Amino acid sequence: MLEKIREGAQGTIAKSILVLVILSFAFTGVSSYLGSSTEPAAATVNGEEIPVSALEQAFQNEKARMEQQLGEMFQTLAADDNYLRSIRQGVLERMIADKLLDQTASEMGLRISDEQIKQAIMEEPAFQTEGKFDNERYLAILRQLGYQTNSFRDMMRVDMTRRQLVNALIGSEFVLPSESKAVAELQGQTRDLRYLVVESQPFEAGITVADDEAKSFYDANPDQFIKPEQVSLEYLTLSAKSLADEVSVTDEQAKAYYDEHMSQYKTPEKRLAAHILVNLGDDEAAAKTKADAIYAKLQAGADFAELAKTDSEDTFSGELGGQLDWFEQGVMDPAFDEALFGLEKDQYSAVVKTDYGFHIIKLLDVQGGAQASFDEVKDRIFAQIKEKDALDKFYSLQQKLADTSYEVPDSLTEAAKATGLEVKSTGLFAREMPPAEISNPALIKAAFSEQVLLSGMNSDVVDLGDNQVAVVRVKEHKQAGTLPFDEVKAGIVARLTQDKANDAAKLQAQELLAKFKAGEALELTAKAKVARFDRELDPSIVNKGFQLAVGGADTISMASGYALVVLDKVNPAEGVEDALVQALAQRLSNQYTELAYRGVIDSLKAKAEISYAAE
Repeated sequence: MLEKIREGAQGTIAKSILVLVILSFAFTGVSSYLGSSTEPAAATVNGEEIPVSALEQAFQNEKARMEQQLGEMFQTLAADDNYLRSIRQGVLERMIADKLLDQTASEMGLRISDEQIKQAIMEEPAFQTEGKFDNERYLAILRQLGYQTNSFRDMMRVDMTRRQLVNALIGSEFVLPSESKAVAELQGQTRDLRYLVVESQPFEAGITVADDEAKSFYDANPDQFIKPEQVSLEYLTLSAKSLADEVSVTDEQAKAYYDEHMSQYKTPEKRLAAHILVNLGDDEAAAKTKADAIYAKLQAGADFAELAKTDSEDTFSGELGGQLDWFEQGVMDPAFDEALFGLEKDQYSAVVKTDYGFHIIKLLDVQGGAQASFDEVKDRIFAQIKEKDALDKFYSLQQKLADTSYEVPDSLTEAAKATGLEVKSTGLFAREMPPAEISNPALIKAAFSEQVLLSGMNSDVVDLGDNQVAVVRVKEHKQAGTLPFDEVKAGIVARLTQDKANDAAKLQAQELLAKFKAGEALELTAKAKVARFDRELDPSIVNKGFQLAVGGADTISMASGYALVVLDKVNPAEGVEDALVQALAQRLSNQYTELAYRGVIDSLKAKAEISYAAE
């Protein structure tokens, strides 16, 4: 988990948070792992349930991670329900593995102390500024993630305990120096080769393919000549952006809007808070009594910062006299928020209860709240009015589009009249090759749905994202089938011609091999010190050269024909660098560790009672 935070901390905090949210499975469904629930279980591991809600949240996080990694390609892949099911199953298997590790750690009595968690947080670079722990940064990251310090520490405990077990089981993997050096020397070897290429293209001139040969190939390979299912569509698209372009705004409208919404154009007020926290724990009454005692000390004249250092159970802020961070209104727990924004500077509150404990809150400072002038925000107001008017019209037209396309399901004409949109159409296309104007996975899925294809009805309104929707209906539908022989005959003839030319090239290469082995002199091209990943030669020749023994010869198929390859000499690696050896050692270590981890999980699964919910 901390590695994911560390990776996400490169750049702005906002960027950090985005990466954190979509990568971190440690933050996913942790609370659902603890305690009992009446909701359905996605799987049961040795009697402990993994709730469907936890799986769903983890699944959504994984989809978000893959979408950021793959971009628009993911949307295309996600249109395939089988692909999404495979991702979901993979997420569930990871959650089962985590559950097995947690159970094993508990059976072994593994524990992580509060001090260890504190030290890990203090030493985590993502929470540091200029190499030192920064409590404000720490709290800002947690706040953006939507976590309080207690819940975060609980997740830290689960994650660190799990890693403690994994490290104990697989941390003994190592790579010998001689092992990585041997691999480096093997990879660095070169070969002295000779070769002769027999191109297939010259043989094509003398080859003929009879009609009955082509027909026989066609009849024997019907699967190679399948014509995909095709449709042509009529469709309507509605976009808020295009509607916004039609909206005109006057200076008078903008000024009136500014006067009516002046509060929107103030610099947000921020308040610097400090607190003294008493965790709820197992005895809420005792916690309340302790908080009241601290409050009494304050009333008697005790220093807030000193009490925070000695009595607050939020030890991180306590070391800073209770200081937390600058907060805008509405960010913190409602009770905390109400108390903070009801204080005057340097005032402290009475005891306040939240879901995380009892707080005494102090207001240290206030900033912001200045009013921006009309000229400063004029462009922003123009854009806001356009966007608001466009969205109002968009939602109204969207409802008309939905209603009319449903009420008149066999035509888009009435829907077009009701919304003022133009009915557009496409030519015939296959599912895998849609025209650019409708190349949206959700739209393609709707176009090939049973409702549109088999029933001949308008689709439901399809959300294309960014306040854009569409409705489609089938104009023409052609079922998948076998292409007629006449349409594919030329391609079959070309293929069979190529096959026969390749056979002729192969036969000549084998004859050359026989002559070489018989001692006959051949005009071969020599190439010295060919590296394993040489890019000058055809990869097939290089691969064959690294398969042969010294003095050996053989033929190999190439894209353009066949080749005779002879290996004359193996050259040892020259100047293997220590950096390469170290890199290979790390790579081998990672591979061994991965194999060991898989072995641990497989072993735990073999001994466990695991049941999956019926789909």
